[in-house]
Amino acid sequence: MGSLTGEHDAPAVWDVARPQRSGRVAGVDMAGFHVPGPLAGGLRVVPHPAVTLILEIGASASTVEDDAGRRCGGSLVAGPGFGSGGGVRAWGEHARCVQVRLSPLVAGAALGVCPADLGGSPVSLDDVWGREAARIREQLGEIPSWQDRFAFTDALLARRLRGRSPVDPAVAWAWRRIVAGRGAVRVDHLADELGWSRKRLWSRFRSDIGIPPKSAAKLVRFDHAVHRLVAGESPARVAADSGYHDQPHLHRDVMEFTGATPVTVSGEPFLTVDERAWPGAGRPVRPRFAAPPWERVR
Repeated sequence: MGSLTGEHDAPAVWDVARPQRSGRVAGVDMAGFHVPGPLAGGLRVVPHPAVTLILEIGASASTVEDDAGRRCGGSLVAGPGFGSGGGVRAWGEHARCVQVRLSPLVAGAALGVCPADLGGSPVSLDDVWGREAARIREQLGEIPSWQDRFAFTDALLARRLRGRSPVDPAVAWAWRRIVAGRGAVRVDHLADELGWSRKRLWSRFRSDIGIPPKSAAKLVRFDHAVHRLVAGESPARVAADSGYHDQPHLHRDVMEFTGATPVTVSGEPFLTVDERAWPGAGRPVRPRFAAPPWERVR
């Protein structure tokens, strides 16, 4: 477990915990957060290419509010790119939660709701899981250690995934290509490799992943770039290395996703916390591409 400071104007010490062991479900990552003080001014949410599941613990109380003033309290779930525009903020005091990032490839089966149905706003977990959401909150509140909470959450997701269908193998292959290429992938090339029309890829991809393939590539590219900015690299270098046409192109994307410039986004508390909770976030190892499932030698 580590600690770090939250808001600039009213510092709060965050306790951040990470699982010590790998979980049973591929595509699932977890971190634990405890903020003993208030989130003064709110914590701006920065979008990420994953489905987010927030499991509040015990009597913890927090609220997420979007730029339209819509609020969602307690445990929640949100689709890929949640927070785009920079207008979503989290508020709370003495907050404790397990935050789970689910690959869109497993999120639908684990949650029992398609990522496409989540949209861009947070959804109360009560509306997705019913009474089970309240029971999980109580059970987590009775577990004393972070590692045991992670084990409980891992077992919960493994149980929910059992026997449920994954996404279309072709869509999974396209998603992995986008992630491995850090978003610098042409959608029309993916469609050609699949032997699909762009319309068919758009429809099937959005249905399973929650956003269209071009939006997914843009989000993955942004996520990689913004973590390099947080690491102290110059916007010019990041733009040149991350597949942007030029530095103004990077500037526009960062503004679109966060509401902040590339120069100022490196100080976002959410991203500072993110780097502690998920070390090396946005810097995936480039795997060797496997052939599409239908082309493998049987």
